[in-house]
Amino acid sequence: MTASTLYVCTTCRSASDGASVDPVRAGARLLSAVQRAAGPDYPDSRIVGVECLSNCSRGCTIAVGAPGKWTYVIGNLDAEQHAADVLAFAHQHSAHDTGVTVWRARPEHIRKNTIARVPPMNPRESS
Repeated sequence: MTASTLYVCTTCRSASDGASVDPVRAGARLLSAVQRAAGPDYPDSRIVGVECLSNCSRGCTIAVGAPGKWTYVIGNLDAEQHAADVLAFAHQHSAHDTGVTVWRARPEHIRKNTIARVPPMNPRESS
């Protein structure tokens, strides 16, 4: 099993961010919620905050990937509702040799809000 990396866009805004007095963006709130839900001993993946996954119209956004595995980009996430779904999908991704998990086994929100599936990069192609 190759542990996956879970990237959480910290610059994502939600529709309510514009009217909110909370200076913390929705993406940063999602990162915190996922980290809290994972706890200190979360074994399946690294959780990394990143700036801008360029999916602003469908934020909040995450990406899950690992060397030699397909990478998934998922949007329309909410910190209060989807932290457990994000972790469940990252666990499924880590457990699968290619990262291509069984579609019906994915959390429903993940299935309905997958933006892209990117093939693994061939090291010879990246030179």
